[in-house]
Formats: sequence, C-alpha cells, structure tokens
Amino acid sequence: MRLLADLVRGMDVENALNTLKFSPKHNSVPMEKLLVSAIANWRVKNEGVDIADANLYVKTIFVDGGRMLKRMRPAPQGRAYRVRKRSNHITIIVDSRNQAAN
Repeated sequence: MRLLADLVRGMDVENALNTLKFSPKHNSVPMEKLLVSAIANWRVKNEGVDIADANLYVKTIFVDGGRMLKRMRPAPQGRAYRVRKRSNHITIIVDSRNQAAN
C-alpha cells in the first residue's frame, strides 16, 4: 500500500485516479475508492468552487499500521504457527493548487 501512496503523492487528482485505475496492484482498488471519497469531501467543504477551476492535487497521503488479526495455522508435530493478517489506515488530503498559492 505504501508503494502506491508514494506513486500518487503530489499528483493531480485526475492523473492519480487514472494511475490507480490501471495499476495491477491489488491495493489500488480500495485506494482509488478512498481518493474518490476525499474528492467528494473536498467538494462538500468548498461548495462555491468548481472542481475544474480548482486544479486539485493529492497534497498529503500516508499509510499507518492498523489492527492485526492473529490466527493459528497447524504445523508439524502438533505445533502451531501464528499468522498475522495485517491491515492499515490511509490518510489522504486533497487540496487546490490555486488556494495553496494564496
């Protein structure tokens, strides 16, 4: 997930969406949904501004570790191996280049 975050950081929103849409990585689908949600949140927060004029870009994106599900897998001689199913938290901040210059 951090590889995709590094790939999209600083990109324009349209380019970032296209990059995530056509990326072969498994994690690109949830990150694309999250970026669309961040754009919708920006749209609600800045009602009077048109998105075409705003020149949106991905200002900040970072991935933190989330909860971990711990499972056991059978191993030889009656032992058990621990399997850690990891998840993460993603934070995306979308901003307008026009507002950033002001």
